[in-house]
Amino acid sequence: MKSLACHTATNQPRTRRIISIRAESPTVKTFVFKDEQCARAKPGQFLMLWIPGVDEIPLSIMDAREDGKVAVSVKALGEATVALHQKRVGDSIGVRGPFGNSFTLNGRKPLMVGGGTGIAPLMFLTKRLISRAVSTTFVLGAKTRDELLFRSELEKSGAKRVRLVTATEDGSYGLTGLCTEPLEQILAREKFDVIYACGPEQMILKVFGLAEQRGAEVQASLERLMRCAIGLCGSCVIGKYRVCADGPVFTSKQLRHVRDEFGLFKRDRCGKKVPLD
Repeated sequence: MKSLACHTATNQPRTRRIISIRAESPTVKTFVFKDEQCARAKPGQFLMLWIPGVDEIPLSIMDAREDGKVAVSVKALGEATVALHQKRVGDSIGVRGPFGNSFTLNGRKPLMVGGGTGIAPLMFLTKRLISRAVSTTFVLGAKTRDELLFRSELEKSGAKRVRLVTATEDGSYGLTGLCTEPLEQILAREKFDVIYACGPEQMILKVFGLAEQRGAEVQASLERLMRCAIGLCGSCVIGKYRVCADGPVFTSKQLRHVRDEFGLFKRDRCGKKVPLD
């Protein structure tokens, strides 16, 4: 009965007010609010955020603190995220969560690989690792310098056990190319206990392939269309898994079971399998 009550509380919608907004890039903003339930989240978990009168969307949790503050980083892409970007401090939003599983903290030598807003849950994880005195290598990728999220924060964390490697597709900062290119060189030189990955799924697929060649373990956070967040609607299915309930974090073993869909297909709002963009 206790677990059922806990699940009910997690899934219960709560109205919260935005307490701060920070621009991370020309297209990404971080929103901070207080929520007792989500403040207990672990790195890798997500929440459902409702924009009144528009839609409810799944978002990875970028930070959760003991003082109850919760942060999410959002790129303005569709109707809901654009509407969220127009919100101001003091405006109301709706929250459910946290949902899903989390990253497992394995070993003393982790490697992070993040692209786009996929960097958000890895930032959450990095902070937890730093608090445990674990040194981390972080491969950060984006199309251009302006979209390298949390670069300054990670650079400042260098003295706090973060080795940062950056790559931009246009060569405006760091190495030129995709973040998987320096990753290949790093894996050829060093062995890691685990590789944590989040970002565009084709990027994660490449990371997984490189890890398999080197015999390295992967924990990857996948993104799918999530509407209910509790495993009922089936819109987030990949193979035999429901991303909202069985993930969003998947291990190498689980990814091997969905090779015919991973990085290739997703589900549309009708549940039909369609090619991944």
